Amino acid sequence: MTRSDISLSRRSLLGVAAGAGALAAAGGVSFVPATAQAAAPKAGEPMAGALRYKVGDFEVTALLDGYLDLTPEVVVGYDEAEGQRLRDAVLIDGNALRIPVNAYLINTGERLILVDAGTSDALGPTMGRLPSALAAAGVSPDQIDALLITHMHPDHLFGAIDGDGNRVFANAELILPETDNAFWYDDAAMNAAPEQFKPFFLGARRAAEAYKDTQTLFSGDKEILPGVRAMPLPGHTPGHSGYLFDSNGETLVIAGDIIHMTVYQFDRPDWGIGFDIDAQTAAATRKKFFDQAASDKLFFAGAHIPFPGMGRVVKDGESYRFVAAGWPYAY
Repeated sequence: MTRSDISLSRRSLLGVAAGAGALAAAGGVSFVPATAQAAAPKAGEPMAGALRYKVGDFEVTALLDGYLDLTPEVVVGYDEAEGQRLRDAVLIDGNALRIPVNAYLINTGERLILVDAGTSDALGPTMGRLPSALAAAGVSPDQIDALLITHMHPDHLFGAIDGDGNRVFANAELILPETDNAFWYDDAAMNAAPEQFKPFFLGARRAAEAYKDTQTLFSGDKEILPGVRAMPLPGHTPGHSGYLFDSNGETLVIAGDIIHMTVYQFDRPDWGIGFDIDAQTAAATRKKFFDQAASDKLFFAGAHIPFPGMGRVVKDGESYRFVAAGWPYAY
């Protein structure tokens, strides 16, 4: 295995341990076994969300899978005075932030590509709405040709299978970053991880195995499909990757988990989250991406930016400011 394929390192394990401690302290995020049934939406819970944009000749639909409420205990590097200042600036009462989970459907004219598969019932009843969002967009799961995964965390991969372990997207090719796949299949990494994280390894393997006959692994920044190129964004997980879509002179980068808590991390990109395998590398990657995005006026989307999660970033001193995309102009 080459250095770029290393799936286990001391720093990775320290990141996992820190994440487990932060999540345990938060008390509000836990892994729900795949056999559990997600409750029907109630007042205050997410319903189907789908908004459609155009990028060149590509049609891009933002899809809402649901949300999690997270408190400062999960923020790596958090300072309470600074956190309070940032919450006050956007009129948030209390200290919990509502974090959406977005996925993206791209119709290239030749293929229907889904970037990330949502959560299914892996993280509680406020998630798992992706099938309803797809239906609202007029698409059935068996129409999906390719399933691109930014990384193999529960809220990005576990929705690829149902509670019985069967493929949700029966006709899709599952495309995974090779380095991330190696990490989640590394028994040494799983055995060294805190107990709270071991189901993440097992669930990732279970979902990937369902697609073993139609699975493709990639590395680096190669072109994966026509008009679609990978963009390595390591740190959050070892193989975390974005995807650049290029059509008729226009581009969109779907940047996965480049950012989680927008209220904090655009202003303080050095702050991490307890889910980061390597928070230091994730912060460096985030700053580098934001600098590039600001310089190039890059149109990008994030899995945890308030729905539909699409827009641009501008440099603001040592910090950054997100400019959300306007109302969709394709219907």
